[in-house]
Amino acid sequence: MMSAADLPGTIPVFPLPGALLLPRARLPLHIFEPRYLAMLEDALRTQHRMIGMIQPREMAGQGATRLHAIGCAGRVTGFSETDDGRYMITLTGISRYRVTREVSGFTPYIKADVSWAGFDRDLGAVEQDPGFDRTRLLHLLGRYFEAHHLSTDWDSLKEADEELLINSLSMLCPFDPEDKQALLEAPSLITRRETLITLIEFALLSGNGDEILQ
Repeated sequence: MMSAADLPGTIPVFPLPGALLLPRARLPLHIFEPRYLAMLEDALRTQHRMIGMIQPREMAGQGATRLHAIGCAGRVTGFSETDDGRYMITLTGISRYRVTREVSGFTPYIKADVSWAGFDRDLGAVEQDPGFDRTRLLHLLGRYFEAHHLSTDWDSLKEADEELLINSLSMLCPFDPEDKQALLEAPSLITRRETLITLIEFALLSGNGDEILQ
């Protein structure tokens, strides 16, 4: 486990709409664009092997894309190369961060100075959620998956610990990028679970007019 002293002050950042990484979770990525292949190669040369995932934010009326202030950095913990030079990698979430400044330089990808302050719990033990109602969530999730024609391994969901379950669903459910950002910025597992349930309920209400589950 990494400590606060191990966290670098500058990291490469990967703006990918809808791709959410959370602490202690794993995110598989397919890297094929030349600039991000360069980013990966440079990250693998560092001791920390960290890449910061972040949501891009469209600036209305300005014709430009900016980054959200908060992202989550992951360590490259697995990768394989295809015959045509692409990579399949796995990022394991380490900690959220706040962008303090985009770094100008000669790399084809974005680098940023970041602050890790305020995210101490990300480097700690697995979070608990005393109010977690698995039966209610799985019932709600069943309706949501049916409405969106999604499938899953229900046995695994029944057995997964609460942090793994809540964070995995936050990452995998096809929410809008701004909703993914709200899940990322949730200050605790409890508030992330509350946000997740609200988003699922809203999607069901908007999609077919069903009453929200009480």
